[in-house]
Order: sequence, then C-alpha cells, then structure tokens
Amino acid sequence: MAKKVKAVVIDEDKVKDNVTYKRNVVISIVSLATQEINGIASISRTAVSPFRSALSKNVSRGIIVEFTNEGNVLIDVFVNVKFGYSVKDVAFRVQENIKSSVGSMTEFKVEAVNVHVVGVTFNDLDSDFVS
Repeated sequence: MAKKVKAVVIDEDKVKDNVTYKRNVVISIVSLATQEINGIASISRTAVSPFRSALSKNVSRGIIVEFTNEGNVLIDVFVNVKFGYSVKDVAFRVQENIKSSVGSMTEFKVEAVNVHVVGVTFNDLDSDFVS
C-alpha cells in the first residue's frame, strides 16, 4: 500500500486544512514531468538494484521518492537518453521540470532531484516509456 503523506495548507481565511498525497501521486507527477523532455527515451525500470527495490518501498518504476521530516522531497529518477542529445542538457531540463511540476502541483518543496542516466538509446524502437 502506498504511504500517505500529509501537507498542511493555509488558505486566505487562515483555516488549516489537511491535504494528503499518496506516494504514487508524486511518482506520477515525476514520471510525466520526465516524459515531457525532448531527448528522454525512457525511464529505466532495471537501473535500481533488486536488493534496494526489495528493501525500500520508495522505489517504483525507476523513480525513488523520499520524504524528509521537514516535509521536503528527495527525488531520484533513472533514465535512458536518446542518441544525439546532450546528456548534460537533458538531465538539467529534467531536474528543472520535475522541480517546477512537483512544486506547483503539491505543497512539497523539492530539496533535490538526482537524474541518473543509465543508458543511451540509438533508435526509436528501443524507446518505451513507463507509465
């Protein structure tokens, strides 16, 4: 079962409302934000070691989301880049897009986005997005 994370939202009337997000919501936002970037061939499912996957409930579909005690989010995403694109530029755009997407769609502050490029895809037949 996905872990629920609470965020406290204060509206104009200074009334505190509790909003809860399941971990899968943040993972879906990260997945979509990654897929929007030109040069990304796929999110790698196999990059995360099976040992780490078995021990951690934070690992899902090549994306690791960890919540800190302060309510911040640490994100690791494992990707394959299309041949012909600058790895540095693609990784930077992925970081920026994830940070802005998670920040605008949730109340969490993104503390770090680590992009792990695990491979290069040479043709379009090798590209498959994880949904």
